[in-house]
Amino acid sequence: MWGAVARRGGGWRGLAAGRPPPAAWSQVVSEAEKIVGYPTSFMSLRCLLSDELSNIAMQVRKLVGTRHPLLDTARGFVYDSRNNLQMRGLVVLLISKAAGPSTADLSFQHNMVSGIYSSQRSLAEITELIHTAFLVHRGIVNIGELKSCDGPLKDMQFGNKMAVLSGDFLLANACTSLAQLQNTKVVELISSAIGDLVQGIYYENSRLSEENCLTDDIGISTWKEQVFLSHSALLAKSCQAAMELAKHSAEMQDMAFQYGKHMSMSHKLHSDLQPFVKESSNDTVVFSLNSAPAVLHQEFLGREAWIKQIKEAQGKGSIMDYKKLRDAIGAGRAVPAALELCRHHGARALAALERFPPSEARAALANIVGAASGRS
Repeated sequence: MWGAVARRGGGWRGLAAGRPPPAAWSQVVSEAEKIVGYPTSFMSLRCLLSDELSNIAMQVRKLVGTRHPLLDTARGFVYDSRNNLQMRGLVVLLISKAAGPSTADLSFQHNMVSGIYSSQRSLAEITELIHTAFLVHRGIVNIGELKSCDGPLKDMQFGNKMAVLSGDFLLANACTSLAQLQNTKVVELISSAIGDLVQGIYYENSRLSEENCLTDDIGISTWKEQVFLSHSALLAKSCQAAMELAKHSAEMQDMAFQYGKHMSMSHKLHSDLQPFVKESSNDTVVFSLNSAPAVLHQEFLGREAWIKQIKEAQGKGSIMDYKKLRDAIGAGRAVPAALELCRHHGARALAALERFPPSEARAALANIVGAASGRS
């Protein structure tokens, strides 16, 4: 079955055949930024340097010395070594340039800079602000599960308040900018993406409070549905919205949606696979028990046998032996199946790109697929 899905959509091979091996992610991002006209790391600078958010940043300093996750998020804004934070906005700009101007309406082409409409650049900023807002909101901790080593209770409560307020501020700015685009369909698309994000995060956290819940009882199909909501919907619908802003056809909008969806799915699968395929001297690497390889392992092995393996890997004090679990998953069929699924989504993303005319922007989008999914 898994071999079959990887072989579907043979049309992508022509596009992939001439591509070089995937470069380092930072190099791909740097080259792509030159194509769209400016570094996307500055896209949301106006918001991030506003008086309101500057005041929030000063307040966050009070969390130094604690283990509140908002600190890690804040550090990511300042030093993002893997250039992951701005990836979504960059893809929106690239696919806008790859599609070019529409022949349906030539009246507003004077607003183009480097082959991208000003409204599409605004959309890229909006996409980044929404993504950043949800990253900040994810930094809220469960006060009831805190340990003494995490930091004083009042500081952790303060951190939660700052995570809520700063995330809401970013989301409010994004919604204001979205309304200024004055395009009803784009507002509907991005609003539905925000709803998808909320639903996806709810699914991720709905079982965390259940007693003795170690892993979700789901199959790979349900996993893909949930990952689309929490990781892919925003990028997919932003790419589609970029085509709508340029008055492109419904077919082009769908191809842009398919690229965003499958590229981000491939990226998520590649990320989940790293603890199982990356050579590391660290045997205590922690991974999610709801990652793709773990879900596939449970599907192949059976729920009861998987729970038994997890409990056998738990030592005293509920400390998990992740090396033992990693070896158990690696010994089965789950890792090869996840690799094939990753390649399948990468191939689907490349197939969608073939509908776009050849250009530097299209080549950069293909390189992003390679870097995000580890394709060779």
